[in-house]
Amino acid sequence: MNFKKICLLISFILVSSSVAAHLSPKQKGYVVVTDYIKNDGKKDVSDAIQKIIDNNPNRTIYFPDGTYLISKPILTPADPKKSVALMLSNYAIIRADANWKHDEAMIRLGGKDPFNDIHTPGSNYFLDGGIIDGNMVAKGVSIDSGRETVVRNTSIKNTTVGLHIKHGANSGSSDCDIHDDNIVGNRTAESVGVLVVGFDNTLTNMRIGGVHVGVWLKSSGNSMRNLHPLYYNSIETYATSCGFIDEGGNNWYDFCYSDQFATGFYTTGGSSLYNNCFAYWYNNRGEKHVVFRSKGRFNARVMNMNAGISKGNAAKENKILEATESGGNGIFFNLTVTDPNCLTDHSHERYMTR
Repeated sequence: MNFKKICLLISFILVSSSVAAHLSPKQKGYVVVTDYIKNDGKKDVSDAIQKIIDNNPNRTIYFPDGTYLISKPILTPADPKKSVALMLSNYAIIRADANWKHDEAMIRLGGKDPFNDIHTPGSNYFLDGGIIDGNMVAKGVSIDSGRETVVRNTSIKNTTVGLHIKHGANSGSSDCDIHDDNIVGNRTAESVGVLVVGFDNTLTNMRIGGVHVGVWLKSSGNSMRNLHPLYYNSIETYATSCGFIDEGGNNWYDFCYSDQFATGFYTTGGSSLYNNCFAYWYNNRGEKHVVFRSKGRFNARVMNMNAGISKGNAAKENKILEATESGGNGIFFNLTVTDPNCLTDHSHERYMTR
């Protein structure tokens, strides 16, 4: 191909990309929700949204800016032949009715027609963008079935549980990819940012606040990177607050940042790997600050941990490790403490290695 043809090809690609970027959602082939319902937040549109989903298999359902009030969960199919993708404009708000009565989440991805398939076109679907508002009473988003589901660029606000990845369709594996999301809980002692029951998921680039527990893993094979839960709930329940709970073991953490929780990282004896993580307190709230708490023997591998304990934020007790049983084969490698003189316990030193 000569130089002139290359230049013409590049020009064609640039022009095509520019035209595509300016197409309306309808011109892109999306099903636009406001063609069927109003988005003024005054009327319950749960049934209408569900009907749009059920009547448009293998389509992208687009929600323009506005407020969509729902009184019951919205379910998308996991069956590849019936699945849909949900795309919300940045200021599209799906809000739970104040009289919400359901224990299930507002948006249930794969919540109907359960399926375990990654081969059939339509097996990969997503929730992209917008705001899911739990109105202080509802759970936000759940992934109920299907494989390799994606939740991205979404703000989940005022929820009891922000995101719940349920037991996966593939022998427990859900294989989801969650990234670039923001979660704010309802500031109660029961609030959880992300609850993971299914195996083999990735969570990346997330900020979480207003919760009692930031990320709660009940499974293994999960990879977490650049997660930042922040505590600013009530002092009355502070002692049991925790940034990361790991009950599954064999999980991977990279630059995960527990901010102001009484306990930064909690394990139940599993051998998860923590790399470049950070536990910090911005004040001396509470009686005790613990970087790692282990139920049973300590078996975690902790590398390049930074513990932000200093005179300005030290509590009455300040510990790197608190384990209910001695022993275990865990390690701390290249541990940094802002002011080691503030530590009131040194039991972690037996796990230090060079």
